[in-house]
Amino acid sequence: MNVDLVQMLRRNALCTGRARLTRRSFLACLLLLASSLYGTATAAAIDGADRAPRPAGTGARITAVRELDDRTLDLTVRSRAMEGSVPVRVILPKSWTSEGRRTYPVLYMLHGGDDDYTSWTRETDVEELAEDSDVVIVMPDGGKHGYYSDWYVGAPLWETFHTVELVRLMERTFRTNSSRAVVGLSMGGFGALNYASRHPRMFRYAASMSSYVDLNEPEVRDFIRLGSTVDGIDIKDVWGDPEQDDDNWQAHNPAARPGAFRGTRVHLSSGNGTPGPLDAAHETRVIAAGMLAERMLPASLRKFAESLREAGVTVSTDFYKPGTHSWPYWDRELHRIWPTVMKVLR
Repeated sequence: MNVDLVQMLRRNALCTGRARLTRRSFLACLLLLASSLYGTATAAAIDGADRAPRPAGTGARITAVRELDDRTLDLTVRSRAMEGSVPVRVILPKSWTSEGRRTYPVLYMLHGGDDDYTSWTRETDVEELAEDSDVVIVMPDGGKHGYYSDWYVGAPLWETFHTVELVRLMERTFRTNSSRAVVGLSMGGFGALNYASRHPRMFRYAASMSSYVDLNEPEVRDFIRLGSTVDGIDIKDVWGDPEQDDDNWQAHNPAARPGAFRGTRVHLSSGNGTPGPLDAAHETRVIAAGMLAERMLPASLRKFAESLREAGVTVSTDFYKPGTHSWPYWDRELHRIWPTVMKVLR
């Protein structure tokens, strides 16, 4: 249904009687009206039961909502593409409940490998950064090693979930509009670039922090193969055989598709692999891992940035020294790019 959620809340007898929805009444009504929006019974929102057919047009529905604070919600989203439920964290603007007819720009934030949807709020102060920003922030789970792709073997379908189901769900439920940005780090940085290239002009801005960008580089293939093997994943399941299914690898290779970024402003950043003051609190083994993961990135990112410029894409870069593959640097980078992200989304 293309009906604004707030309008529906106001029409519902149990959700009227106040000129302004409180956050508690919003949550109660969101669960109550899940059935009319997504074909999910209220009981399903409470106990997680899947009792209704999947809705046409969205492929996803909210089955549970948990309030973390005044503006931050954890959603459980039942996904057709994923054939299961995926957690998503959302930060709403202050004006969201009071301006019920307004639509909002949206920032998608993608986490790295071996992490989850809680990482951005756990490791950064993104909630404070967003305090006065009229932007909806969406932080979906992407799997420990999901590679932000629809897997070659048929499941999971992370790309379909993130770029189709979730986008539509955010538009219909949280009134997001077509002004979108995507920011990611490490595996999530690859995801941001992969999605931006495979869905031209879907995002106004795409930022990649400390991410590999060229799947053709032997070091990158070795890194991905080793990381996936350790976790019991065959990388062939993700994109197919590197030789026999090369066309699919290139279709998911940002470096092979510079022209696809036209219309999207791109930001690339990484450290040089040398530890610095921001690593002071880390254990030696953590620093060593961060050094190895970051050292191979700057040269590849510089080459990619140049190919983007040659293709007519607006690119900004931040190749900082020192810097390892770790959160203190990504938190700092988030602060550095935040004003630009907000400006682009206006």
